[in-house]
Amino acid sequence: MSENPTKRIQGLAAEELAKEFGTPLFVYDAQVLARQLRKISEALPVGVDVFYSLKANPNISVCGFLGSRGAGAEVSSLTELITALRAGVDPADIIFLGPGKSRADLEACVSAGIHAVVCESLAELQLLDDVAAARGAGRCPAVLRVNPGFLSKGSGLSMGGKPRQFGIDEQEVRRAGALLRSLEHVEVKGFHAYMGTRFLDHQDVVANTLNILAMAEDLATQLDMELSVVDFGGGLGVAYFENESELDTTELGEGLEGPVGDFRARHPDCRLIMELGRFLTADAGTYVTRAVYVKESMGELFVVADGGTNHHMAAVGIGSFVKRNFPIVHLGRPAARPTHTYTVTGPLCTPNDTIVKKARLPEVRPGDLLGIERSGAYGPTASPGLFLSHGYPAEVLVHDGHATLVRERDTPEEMLSRQHLAVFKDAS
Repeated sequence: MSENPTKRIQGLAAEELAKEFGTPLFVYDAQVLARQLRKISEALPVGVDVFYSLKANPNISVCGFLGSRGAGAEVSSLTELITALRAGVDPADIIFLGPGKSRADLEACVSAGIHAVVCESLAELQLLDDVAAARGAGRCPAVLRVNPGFLSKGSGLSMGGKPRQFGIDEQEVRRAGALLRSLEHVEVKGFHAYMGTRFLDHQDVVANTLNILAMAEDLATQLDMELSVVDFGGGLGVAYFENESELDTTELGEGLEGPVGDFRARHPDCRLIMELGRFLTADAGTYVTRAVYVKESMGELFVVADGGTNHHMAAVGIGSFVKRNFPIVHLGRPAARPTHTYTVTGPLCTPNDTIVKKARLPEVRPGDLLGIERSGAYGPTASPGLFLSHGYPAEVLVHDGHATLVRERDTPEEMLSRQHLAVFKDAS
């Protein structure tokens, strides 16, 4: 057995990282980011572009690393747009989507010259036309997000085929020809459809893609428009839990060859986009938290850690009927035999602050480090980081065996600096 069996990330011991940057913290492994991007890029048919969905992890260094290796960017807020641009992503490889874009958002898109604004209502399309006219920017490229009439297959969270705040119902798009022809400063170049998330069966992704491509082709014919862009979503899943199987990317690529190849033969100049967030980043992240107390209550062992669902809300199991545990490892003794059953909680004053429930681990003592794995997606920015004013944790990127602080930990003074104490003249 190794004399130092502690968990290491590119040769760096978890305890070393914790001593340098404190806990709790998120650690991202750039080797895994590169592996995931390479894995899907090599599997997909030639001509399908991978865009990174910043909503999964908007850290500028994560975006910059993936962008430097060929990923475009799919953004959904003004800050995400600025993040992608500052990270070095070419505006020609950025799309902006989201159902509630403001005029300021659209103005920023036009000014930046991004690849396309993905419009999610006809009213938004008209507003974009007004914005482009006011800014004298020529014809602004737009894509219509369609809420298809067909249901998705195999998604843990379906995003189409039923009433949704996202996109424009397919039948409404089919009736929009007159409006599209009236636009003077916007050119609708194609369509977008996102059918759901956490797909783990490649056959479901292939079936959904086939349906989306057929729909896009049919809509373009009916609306008498040239088809220049089709974004057929993504939503590729990660096997977080026991009894789940990893998505077979080789089978996925082989399954897409026929539908994509046939489509490209008819539309050789049409850009095809797959947008991915969780698939690219989840495996790369570890949430590192330190045990503060170990206690027993009515026969059940609890580890109370210094970080919890305030940083990792996904671990609660939101949207799941039964909570399932993310993979957890004792970072000091990752290879040791599990001997105890622990429920690991954070520091919050709520019973919902449970990171894992009744997990088998080696003995945990106060001061030990625990790692929640597959935590690189939907971590701090999808969590209530300001609850109880604990603030957001540090984030670290490990690349070529070197750890870089890529987000500073919130401090009390920084959090309070945005607040202002009112003057109460009637105070006694």
